[in-house]
Amino acid sequence: GGGGGSASEHRASGSAAAASSRFGAIARKKKPDFEQLEMKLTDDELYAVEAQRPMEDDEAIFSEEVPLDQQRYSMFDKFRPRKPRYFNRIHTAFDWNKYNQTHYDHDNPPPKTVSGYKFNIFYPDLIDKTKTPVFQLLPGDHPDECTIRFSAGPPYEDIAFKIA
Repeated sequence: GGGGGSASEHRASGSAAAASSRFGAIARKKKPDFEQLEMKLTDDELYAVEAQRPMEDDEAIFSEEVPLDQQRYSMFDKFRPRKPRYFNRIHTAFDWNKYNQTHYDHDNPPPKTVSGYKFNIFYPDLIDKTKTPVFQLLPGDHPDECTIRFSAGPPYEDIAFKIA
């Protein structure tokens, strides 16, 4: 009986060694460079990747666009102006201030508050690719609101969002 056990142990350890060397080779492969991959994707593919990314518990879609006054640029004579594509997210979190600590607990949490914004704005067809898009914070209608305005240059129109 002892010889059969050692043969089966030998086979098991032999297959385990083969499996570990096979998977060891996979584990040693270089991880993909996502920045390199993103550089190779088209605008539509980048937008689709961002749109299909699952929402985290503290995220929601944010797309409250603010209408801007019509602007007239000389570039519009040559290039048809268009709004850039975007996919924005809002991050929320619990604010555990003294009031909320007194009146709420982890089983009954306070309402979530906005903790940040993430703006993904796509400008694939910029005429001057050396000019970085810029943003401005403009005062809003109420003291606790403002408008963030993004400008990239031709052929894109400016785009703005109201944030609080």
